[in-house]
Amino acid sequence: MNLWLNEILATDAVGETWQQQARVAALSDQSRAKAFGITPENVHEVIERRSHLLKSVFPAFSQFCQTSLQIQPEEMLQVLWDLWLPLGMKLALGRQQLSRPMIQGILGVQGTGKTTMSKVLSLIIQHLGYHTLSLSLDDLYKTYSDRLVLIEQDPRLIWRGPPGTHDIDLGLNVLDQIRQSQSPVMVPRFDKSAYRGAGDRTTPEMVTGVDIILFEGWFVGVRPINPDVFNTAPPPILTDEDRAFARDMNLRLHDYLPLWERLDSLILLYPTDYRYSLEWRKQAEQQMIAAGKSGMNDTEIEQFVNYFWRSLHPELFINQLVKDVTLVDLVIEIHGDRSFGKVA
Repeated sequence: MNLWLNEILATDAVGETWQQQARVAALSDQSRAKAFGITPENVHEVIERRSHLLKSVFPAFSQFCQTSLQIQPEEMLQVLWDLWLPLGMKLALGRQQLSRPMIQGILGVQGTGKTTMSKVLSLIIQHLGYHTLSLSLDDLYKTYSDRLVLIEQDPRLIWRGPPGTHDIDLGLNVLDQIRQSQSPVMVPRFDKSAYRGAGDRTTPEMVTGVDIILFEGWFVGVRPINPDVFNTAPPPILTDEDRAFARDMNLRLHDYLPLWERLDSLILLYPTDYRYSLEWRKQAEQQMIAAGKSGMNDTEIEQFVNYFWRSLHPELFINQLVKDVTLVDLVIEIHGDRSFGKVA
């Protein structure tokens, strides 16, 4: 397949043999073809459009890979073709069908590639004529001073991140202004390095003419579940205190439902085993330490990750979403090596 992709990039006219192979490949995975609206009737047009888009996007994509990901673009070429280009085309079509800006939710635990995907999609969608805004759930954190008060009220909220540590009204205000096509809009931004890593709000960003918001986060779109499940919850929810914390976090999710109601669509980046996120976090910390930055040791990482699993356990909350096709519009499987699997 890479031969076909390289020919697209190297020549103006691609041979019919390679085009035929690309059409067959696009239809061979039925769930992915269905997810991206590819049929035997339109596959020729789809491949033509995707080929042209690849050529126009590749220079910026190549620079992104080398500067931000520190890898050669050829390593990600197949993912660009099979996943990111058709997904960008799908989002652009969704915006075209709306009479207002579109809000696309992206849900994924740490390490699934939410930020990378958002940046690549922004490149692609820009070439399709639309202006994107990347907004993280992290950007909606309460201020440092507000979180100090919060910790006094609930000492269990020792880290920012779980339900209750965000300014929901701030998020609603930003999303509603953009949905109503107001411009300019002041978008909150968060500096995680402030106060020795505790983090605080930083200078907001003024944006204009937003067409698509890519709203990503580790529990964007996650909904409350039946509290009875915590009676037999998986590790690390082990003690009565753990179960009480999990139930309270589940209850706080109700406050976030108005935010999720603003989503026009939700994409789930779904690890085939949620425990991969622990290994991914360890890899990230080791890379930071190797680069001369401060990072957590393995014991600290496990304590950190277990804290978030106790608050919203992926096996309980994420698996529940996967089963409900009315809540998630696209599920992208992520393997342990971070390659993607089934798309449905």
